Amino acid sequence: MSNEPTLVFIPCFSGAPWDLTQLTPLAHRPQRTFRLPEGVADMEVYADAAAAHVADLDNYVLVGDSFGANIALALAVRQPAGLRALVMSGGFAANPVSSPVWKGAMRIMGRMRGGLYRQLALRAHAHRLASPHDRAGQIPWSEADSRRLFLGNTPSTSFGARVGAALTADYVDRLDRIEVPTLVITPSHDKLIGEQAAEILRTGIAGSREIVLDRTGHMFRFTHPETYARAVETFLTETAGDREMTHAAR
Repeated sequence: MSNEPTLVFIPCFSGAPWDLTQLTPLAHRPQRTFRLPEGVADMEVYADAAAAHVADLDNYVLVGDSFGANIALALAVRQPAGLRALVMSGGFAANPVSSPVWKGAMRIMGRMRGGLYRQLALRAHAHRLASPHDRAGQIPWSEADSRRLFLGNTPSTSFGARVGAALTADYVDRLDRIEVPTLVITPSHDKLIGEQAAEILRTGIAGSREIVLDRTGHMFRFTHPETYARAVETFLTETAGDREMTHAAR
């Protein structure tokens, strides 16, 4: 078994691999990331893809952001042998959209193609992702930056498929299957994810911890990468315990 767990970063809704160079507090740790498969509307298939990317590892930590947090959760409830800890930020165990109106709007947006997708769906989605703290982050961020992220990485068919996956996935009844140290990272301002999402994760996963990062929004992994990475690093060294994760026997 390797001496130190590999941090496996699972992409958000855009599908783009993480920019690991921004996570400087974690730079000393083994890391990897990947791109989500396209056109997939089933969270279990995304979990299969994540499982394929860790198949060669016997010692790893899943770090999932937003949609990627649900993918990490979907894999974690399978109790894979090499999993040592779980980190979820801006994540959810089941449908994160609490507003019936916005849920219907997301489904309509998921069917948009061409100019409607680029000009309407992505602008609306970028607005939902935004927070008043984004421009004051370590990397100033705007709604235009979020839209560019999706324009460059997310075909309309994949956007629509992921909407379907997010709205139908439900792991609430399986949260008690997670037996590894778990950290839930929550932004202080989030218009996209329902207020109860973090509470459901925290109460459903025994021994899990939540940290709220003050003056951050849903895009905090992009706007505050150092703050985000320090929270993960603190969890790994002080909360979970590297030695315990490395040598724990299932």
